Amino acid sequence: MRGWIGTLFCTLGLLMAAQVQAQSALPSEVRVASEVWSQYTEADGSGLAWDVLRAVFEPAGVKLRTRSVPYTRSIGLVQRGAADAWVGAYRDEIGGGVVYPLWHFDADQIYALGRVDQPAVNPDNLGRFRLVWMRGYGFDKYLPNLTHFEEIQRRDGILSMLDRKHADFYIDARPEVEEVLKGAKAPSAYRLTALTQLPLYLGFADTPQGRALAALFDRRMDALVAAGSLRPIFARWQYPYPFQEKSDALP
Repeated sequence: MRGWIGTLFCTLGLLMAAQVQAQSALPSEVRVASEVWSQYTEADGSGLAWDVLRAVFEPAGVKLRTRSVPYTRSIGLVQRGAADAWVGAYRDEIGGGVVYPLWHFDADQIYALGRVDQPAVNPDNLGRFRLVWMRGYGFDKYLPNLTHFEEIQRRDGILSMLDRKHADFYIDARPEVEEVLKGAKAPSAYRLTALTQLPLYLGFADTPQGRALAALFDRRMDALVAAGSLRPIFARWQYPYPFQEKSDALP
């Protein structure tokens, strides 16, 4: 009996030591790359997404380090191991060299921007129209039956494309669509149409450090969402709260 108890305590001790070692193996910082989005991932470190990620990582002793680069470059940095994660991934949008956590951190409200003289658009008839969106965003994976679409490099020529009938609709998250519309001389000539909502993830590097950070992210999100701790951040930035309550909160 004493030998069995001794073995049990020895096993428990080893398990606790392994847990402590795993926790101590966490890096001291998480390097996250993102495109600059207004009031979301600003280059100075301000914005909704940066505030959410600080609330996730920094109480666990992992300092958030931000880096501002174009979206496709942020993915490349993660795939090369030069960053630990990038902001704004859709689930499984990139296959190789990436780990997706169980939890999303936000959700994109996807809108179409078009001229008011265009027919009304909705998810069912979207495939009839010529669409444009930013390079690397891959909306064709998440919106049904698209046949005519083009990826563009810059947002500053979108209104001109719509005016000249080079495209029927521009597709993007609502803040970016509204930012484009701010440049219109006659905003009433355009219409915004809600299409869908897509959960937003961090895409982590498929490395030991990246996998450890992804696991930490899920553990922390379990606790933060259950406690409602992220609600004030979304309220402060006037963004819709993207999580359900505790009992059925997981995606």
